[in-house]
Amino acid sequence: MSDRREYEFEGTSPTIDDDAHVSRESTLVGDVRIEADASVWPGAVLRGDIAPVRIGRESHIGDNATIHAGVVGDQVMIAHGAVLNEVAIEDNSLVGFNATINTGVTIGEGSIVAAGTVLPEEYAVPADSFVRGIPARVTPLEETEINVEAVFTAYSSGDYTDLATRHDELFE
Repeated sequence: MSDRREYEFEGTSPTIDDDAHVSRESTLVGDVRIEADASVWPGAVLRGDIAPVRIGRESHIGDNATIHAGVVGDQVMIAHGAVLNEVAIEDNSLVGFNATINTGVTIGEGSIVAAGTVLPEEYAVPADSFVRGIPARVTPLEETEINVEAVFTAYSSGDYTDLATRHDELFE
């Protein structure tokens, strides 16, 4: 039983891979494509009206996150409450709780955006960076004490895909 809110926009409807997990309490509008083993959790809004929304394989869009046009690569974690507007998030990256990523921003592969960070428009974050603050400051990950492997294993791995498979009722 699925009562997920999916809306066509100007002749284009959302497309969901059979192996993706999309909550019945999420909203998908227009040109949205969700790849295999990705998950979209309750309250998330993916709106592909001014440009497409693409969610890559094994990527996870947390509760109440909003993506208005943008590309999320493979194995990306978008945490609860994050707001992304016309952005590109490259593979193996993490966007923390309640982060705001404004129009035209690109987050380079393997980067971590800390919770609450605000990235200004048209900003390009290099690969393997740690981004934090308001406004955001960028530091190469190699200059931090962050255990990148542990972070990605905990938040953007098969463990989160497994969690989605255990929520049968949420993703019916």
